[in-house]
Amino acid sequence: MTPEEAADITAITQLVVRERESRDLCIWNRMADCFFEDSLVDISWFKGTGKEFVVASKGMYERGMRAKHRLGPVLVTRNGDRAVATLSGIIDIPQSINGVELTLSSHALFLYRVEKRSGEWGLMSFGAIYRRDELIPVTPGQSVTIATEELAGYRPSYRNLSWSLAQTGYAVNNDLPGEDRPETVAAIMQEIFSWAGLPLPD
Repeated sequence: MTPEEAADITAITQLVVRERESRDLCIWNRMADCFFEDSLVDISWFKGTGKEFVVASKGMYERGMRAKHRLGPVLVTRNGDRAVATLSGIIDIPQSINGVELTLSSHALFLYRVEKRSGEWGLMSFGAIYRRDELIPVTPGQSVTIATEELAGYRPSYRNLSWSLAQTGYAVNNDLPGEDRPETVAAIMQEIFSWAGLPLPD
């Protein structure tokens, strides 16, 4: 690895972490600066540009959904002025159902397309492959019951997340990449690596 390659990988890694940390700390202007104007965000509750995503994230926070992110290491695969960055993450969202405090935890692989323009790296897309989720009481021994039919229409890979978002008035895309539908995972991975001119990892 050349010094230039190492510097680019460091810059991309810091960009990805900066975007997620800014979201968690409500540093909205810094979060917006991470995205190019023509970027695309496509996740469970939102689809639009990166700048619009920042505005919507602020709105979600103000509505009381205070999500935080636990992030794994960032893996960067670079090809010239384009790169793919991936990392495992868990989205934790505090919930309250019938007076019981819970934490919704959604496990996912986060996907970023990253591009260098005028010497600066910026985000071109943000998406996720959903793996599984759980809704766990904060206080051991407490429990809640959700009617089975309320959950029946949601995907296994993001079932509790979809239900929770629906309770807050968000429309959830039921056709996102998820490990319960391997073909969706293969399609999104092919798309982002092809965009960067890279072969799929094998």
